[in-house]
Amino acid sequence: METGLKGRSILVTGATGGIGAATVRLLIKEGANVIASGRDEAKLSDLASEVGCETLPFDLTSEDEVKSALADVALYGVVNCGGWGGEIATPMETDTAVFDKVIDINARGTLLVTKYAAQSMIAAGHGGAIVNVSSQASLVGLAGHISYASSKGAVDAMTRVSALELGKHNIRVNAVNPTVVMTPMSEWYWGRKEIGGPLLEAMPLHRWATEEDCAAPIVFLLSDAASMISGVCLPIDGGFTAV
Repeated sequence: METGLKGRSILVTGATGGIGAATVRLLIKEGANVIASGRDEAKLSDLASEVGCETLPFDLTSEDEVKSALADVALYGVVNCGGWGGEIATPMETDTAVFDKVIDINARGTLLVTKYAAQSMIAAGHGGAIVNVSSQASLVGLAGHISYASSKGAVDAMTRVSALELGKHNIRVNAVNPTVVMTPMSEWYWGRKEIGGPLLEAMPLHRWATEEDCAAPIVFLLSDAASMISGVCLPIDGGFTAV
């Protein structure tokens, strides 16, 4: 399949995380000019050395930094992958300071990057594509995920509204909603049999997602093969939300 991404500039935020890094690697294979972003400059440098991407560190929570970083960057596409999981807590126990931080990074950060990237994409007049990395947590109720689910629900809503607003500029906006990716960070919680077991049992494919399982649909949604797809929130969940 021809993706049409060769030579196109794609910004990937959260590029040093599992899904972000896998997306960078796959985009590089497709010939895209990838700009990897994050706050950990050492990890960004390592990724650049590995795959040959450009780097652009900035803080998603700072509007001034986002605006400044994207002011002179010509983009065709964006992957909003930067995020933070926060805490495991019920609505009765949640720390509102943690809630605010999760919203700040996941929801407001996605909005800021979309705001300033879209301005330059509109000015260039070549159209483009934005993919927001949301979560299964925005589609179904997951115990303990009040803050994270709220932030990703906001991302889904932004995806639909942005698709509506940017369509007239030939800019498509979609989201992917992965299930659990069993990284070391996820293992401490979802690796517990009493926690992860019921979810895995209810999932028709009966396995956790990998970073590559998530990267491939992201790249597809950025590509010309998805030229008539916009406003979609695509579950990558082994069929969990279908049953």
